[in-house]
Amino acid sequence: MPRSGHWQSRSPWLACRWRFILKTKTVVFVSLLLLFGCSNHSGSHSADSVNYLDNTGRDDVLSGGVKMIPVKTPKGTFRVWTKRVGNNPTMKVLLLHGGPDFSHEVLEAFDSYFPAASIEYYYYDQLGSYYSDQPDDPDLWDLPRFVEEVEQVRQALGLDEENFYLYGISWGGLLGIEYALKYQQNLKGLIISNMMASIPAYNEYAETVIMPAMDQAVLAEIKEYEAAGDFSNPRYMELLLEHHYVEHALRMPLEEWPEPVNRGFKHMNPDVYIPMQGPSELGASGKLVEWDRTGDLDEISVPTLVIGARHDTMDPEHMEWMAGAVQNGRYLLCPNGSHLALYDDQETYFDGLINFVHDVDSGRF
Repeated sequence: MPRSGHWQSRSPWLACRWRFILKTKTVVFVSLLLLFGCSNHSGSHSADSVNYLDNTGRDDVLSGGVKMIPVKTPKGTFRVWTKRVGNNPTMKVLLLHGGPDFSHEVLEAFDSYFPAASIEYYYYDQLGSYYSDQPDDPDLWDLPRFVEEVEQVRQALGLDEENFYLYGISWGGLLGIEYALKYQQNLKGLIISNMMASIPAYNEYAETVIMPAMDQAVLAEIKEYEAAGDFSNPRYMELLLEHHYVEHALRMPLEEWPEPVNRGFKHMNPDVYIPMQGPSELGASGKLVEWDRTGDLDEISVPTLVIGARHDTMDPEHMEWMAGAVQNGRYLLCPNGSHLALYDDQETYFDGLINFVHDVDSGRF
């Protein structure tokens, strides 16, 4: 057996040829590796991920995306909490939570879906909510003032008609409608989730559909507590949780409710909720009791997604009608969902929501 390197010394031409073949194979192998590496799911995600996670020039890096934004009101200047997640120059979604008194915490399921879709989004606690200032002044809990607050937050975050999608769920959807009717020139898209365009119609649906389907003995006991104004009685909330919430708010056993939802309930502020919504959980009776925008929806021309759920406290047929009442609407029904369909019909909810944002962004809508 010849020793190593013997054939190279006997034939310089063959040695050069062999080195050329080895070099060529290496180049081909590396090229194929890069080609197939970039064509698979994780590889194709890499370029978007680099941009999505790029914080260059951002002034919120030190705080992890958090900004406390000053909001001017007739009663002075207060600060509201926001948090940015991701980076996308053409898709930025500001999230309006429900209540009015909850916090952004109930919306934390967005973390499981929006980053993978490369959608930049902003959590935001409205004035009076847990992470923002909570002034003790009932005059501040007024719908037009909340609209102006959203506009100030938009300006502070630098959102505009080239990238600004406004999402609102429940009360946040009501607030989103009001914002669009005054400031839609700033919007690229609007998402109204689990909210009807009329509080009188919502109350009628509760009276004619939701309450008749309940155990009537339980309903009678709930009504007794409401008639007595005994809304803080633990038994009142126990009855609502077991016979109303698990059917129409979040269709999961109470012990399986996601932690962000439980945290959101823990941090709710009744000093905002009761004046606006009223104390009852079976309809509205506060400042919003006469709110009705059914006759104004045709003024909304921006692309609009309306999300409804079959088991919601809100009438899904009314919400489907809303999608046709605006000039450029789409309806998404969550057949297994309730008021928090983002949890109990999650894949349907987020697939439809993400498709809407992408369709508007790409011009397919």
